Amino acid sequence: MRIEDGVEEVSASRNHLVFAYYVTGHGFGHATRVVEVVRHLILAGHDVHVVTGAPDFVFTTEIQSPRLFLRKLVLDCGAVQADALTVDRLASLEKYSETAVEPRASILETEVKWLNSIKADLVVSDVVAVACRAAADAGIRSVCVTNFSWDFIYAEYVMAAGYHHRSIVWQIAEDYSHCEFLIRLPGYCPMPAFRDVIDVPLVVRRLHKSRKEVRSEMGISEDVKLVILNFGGQPAGWKLKEEYLPPGWLCLVCGASEQELPTNFIKLPKDAYTPDVMAASDCMLGKIGYGTVSEALAYKLPFVFVRRDYFNEEPFLRNMLEYYQGGVEMIRRDLLTGHWRPYLERATSLKPSYDGGVNGGQVAARILQDTANGKNYASDKLSGARRLRDAIVLGYQLQRVPGRDISIPEWYSSAESEFGLRTGSQSVDNDSSSLLENSDAVDFEILHGDVMGLPDTLSFLRSLGELGVVYDQEKITEKHNVRERKAAAGIFNWEEDIYVARAPGRLDVIGGIADYSGSLVLQMPIREACHVAVQKVQPSKHRLWKHAQARQNAKGQGPTPVLQIVSYGSELSNRGPTFDMDISDFMDGDQPISYEKAKSYFARDPSQKWAAYVAGTILVLMKELDIRFENSISMLVSSAVPEGKGVSSSASVEVASMSAIAAAHGLNISPRQLALLCQKVENSVVGAPCGVMDQMASACGEANKLLAMVCQPAEVLGLVDIPSHIRFWGIDSGLRHSIGGADYGSVRIGAFMGRKMIKSTASAISSQSYSNGNGNNLDELEEYGIELLHDEASLDYLCNLTPHRFEAIYSKNLPDTINGEAFLTKYDNHNDSATVIDKKRSYGVKAATRHPIYENFRVKAFKALLTSASSEEQLTALGELMYQCHYSYSACGLGSDGTDRLVQLVQEMQHGKSSVSGDGTLYGAKITGGGSGGTICVMGRNCLRSSEQILQIQQRYRNATGYMPFLFEGSSPGAGKFGHLRIRRRLAPKQD
Repeated sequence: MRIEDGVEEVSASRNHLVFAYYVTGHGFGHATRVVEVVRHLILAGHDVHVVTGAPDFVFTTEIQSPRLFLRKLVLDCGAVQADALTVDRLASLEKYSETAVEPRASILETEVKWLNSIKADLVVSDVVAVACRAAADAGIRSVCVTNFSWDFIYAEYVMAAGYHHRSIVWQIAEDYSHCEFLIRLPGYCPMPAFRDVIDVPLVVRRLHKSRKEVRSEMGISEDVKLVILNFGGQPAGWKLKEEYLPPGWLCLVCGASEQELPTNFIKLPKDAYTPDVMAASDCMLGKIGYGTVSEALAYKLPFVFVRRDYFNEEPFLRNMLEYYQGGVEMIRRDLLTGHWRPYLERATSLKPSYDGGVNGGQVAARILQDTANGKNYASDKLSGARRLRDAIVLGYQLQRVPGRDISIPEWYSSAESEFGLRTGSQSVDNDSSSLLENSDAVDFEILHGDVMGLPDTLSFLRSLGELGVVYDQEKITEKHNVRERKAAAGIFNWEEDIYVARAPGRLDVIGGIADYSGSLVLQMPIREACHVAVQKVQPSKHRLWKHAQARQNAKGQGPTPVLQIVSYGSELSNRGPTFDMDISDFMDGDQPISYEKAKSYFARDPSQKWAAYVAGTILVLMKELDIRFENSISMLVSSAVPEGKGVSSSASVEVASMSAIAAAHGLNISPRQLALLCQKVENSVVGAPCGVMDQMASACGEANKLLAMVCQPAEVLGLVDIPSHIRFWGIDSGLRHSIGGADYGSVRIGAFMGRKMIKSTASAISSQSYSNGNGNNLDELEEYGIELLHDEASLDYLCNLTPHRFEAIYSKNLPDTINGEAFLTKYDNHNDSATVIDKKRSYGVKAATRHPIYENFRVKAFKALLTSASSEEQLTALGELMYQCHYSYSACGLGSDGTDRLVQLVQEMQHGKSSVSGDGTLYGAKITGGGSGGTICVMGRNCLRSSEQILQIQQRYRNATGYMPFLFEGSSPGAGKFGHLRIRRRLAPKQD
């Protein structure tokens, strides 16, 4: 239902009504729009009790009436912000639990009593969920007024940051279901918890003064360009500088900190009436929220906006802003570094075209008054739409029956499979030519390479074909990632060749963190992969984004090579979808910049730090192979390898990126060399101290085989066939894994410390200067083996030391832990270029040193057993080696509750009654990769019963934690086996 905006005023009611209006604790934006609705209710002669945490002045500057009652109370927390541009998702969930979940019973009891005490006729909520339930308990009707609901917002937070808070989403949605209907504001998000919806125009505050009056009071002449800076607080560590503004501009700063501002920046009073200031300005620079967007549209004020991290309502408001030609997106890097001019100049050239109603507050007030008087706005219960909504709400209630599992509905999650990003969910004909020929999109002629029947590659090519249509026809879809699609469509010249590479993630079967110590490792490339499309373009023909063009114009050098990257999935991970830079930024004179400078370059903007994995491949090629890039480069990155799950998402991006770039520039790089170069990207540009096995598995692996490699530094021994009776699975624990984290790095440091101590001990013994106080004497030197001692004194890799030598000579002399400063004082350094010792920190040494030495032995035994005859003993021994590896991780401090629970579930399945009686199918499991969360690898018989048991483990884990683990099964070829595709658009777009 849509209510038109022809109401002049809310007519006075025959009855004097009492409204209880609850306002969410998330920022001022909700309070400012509530003001407008409340003002009209009071004008109509009603009493309004506002329950809010916002300061009084937000309401009293607009409403001076004895009919307004302010009650200071916060019943939810909204989103907890880490800074002005970033939400802390886990902190938001924990704060909501503390604010609204733990005291829920007392909140409901208190609110029911209060509502009855004021004799409320109607409860209105924007958009406090528990208010709807309290109204129902008090026997009072309730209505919500909003453009988003907290169940939609928190659902993504739960999936990404805290599954143990999953019940929050269901509780909020069920509370909303008690509401009579929703008054929905423009720029709305999906809100399926509400059964009936009425759409109204924009709710905006009225103007008090004209543009001329405001400027006159502030002493600002009409010829001065004015921008209002509206972030609700400044990003952390940000200092405004005079040179940020073009000459002749002034900036009015809302919510400024106490820092001293430059002369061309003016701090507004805390209680400044923002609508008047906005209407007096030439443009606004800020973050997107309902208040800023609605009022910018209403006053036709161009809005330069910066994306925020984890504000899930933002895409919907942003689309509305851009639809009415009122918005210009500024990348965060340019905001923080002061590159404002091209954005401000672009904004002042816009002509915002919003011509809809702006009296939503008035319209909403009339609906609320009518509802309180008894009018029924609800739709026919027998309608199809109503039945669907009722079914959704019934689904909530059924799921909350005691003993039933609670999960997050699929329609809350972002569609990861939109472009075939989840290869596991594809249903595609393996006949590649058939698929391409039958595609509705413009497709490609494959000039080189073979898609190998891979469904995800076919899907990626299809999405590329659709991009050509988007660009040629300026076709706008309603898909959530239309911005990424449009950005990608604009960077390619569709009449020139495009190069496509593919690189999978990997499942660490055994070997894990021993790679940096030189161990043998066995790795299986998984089915999920990253695709990268690359095109090199002459600078004069490169279609640049507007800010990149402005940057080049400012330099006055004419067209120069530019790198432009689009990365799909930005809405899923809340990062910037695009990145661009002048390739000359990688040069310092006639030489490439240092890796340290590059690391700082990419660290400037957290939302674009991801670009280091992609663009860093270019710098490494420049530095290590002396390659120079004379042309611009366009890149599209689409990865289906889940991030943070221990399956090498970063390595797959690096390998695919470098493979595509190498192909586009005619570089012949072997898979092994490419893997080593990609490791350099991660170690030196990204700054993560990983070993080389991830990149090697992604580059050199083959489908359904284990890559056997000795990491000294990367010697491939060959491919080990997985016996037909054995199968491997990966099960995700839901705990985020990162090898850039402190735990992985500290364990690596501990291992290198141990190696240094072993070398020192061996050198001391062999030089006959070893202390007799340790029970050794010169007669024992021969017993130690003088030649072996000499070798161990110059030990390159820990894994070249055998377990028996370690136990016989060195283990007893290694400390369990050592302080960083104490180690450096005695040993000077640990000889690891990828890590830095913190003098104030203590490091575990003995366990971190023992792990790779024993792991190398375990992997050798595992490899030998794989090729032995099939037997129960073979499977049991393989599984035991995996279990030993898992517990060795834990001894190093790299375990986690989630992965331990999964391994325990495998053991329970293995030793259960059915398995003991001879039906055993699962035999071993271990944490993978860098540890501290992520995925476990499970080994079992290749049979239907094994798959059934894996599904049972998934369900049991879900019952215990609320998180349904992602299952990795299947394999695919590495980047070297896949090679690359060279494609060219084959058909012209269809014309109407």
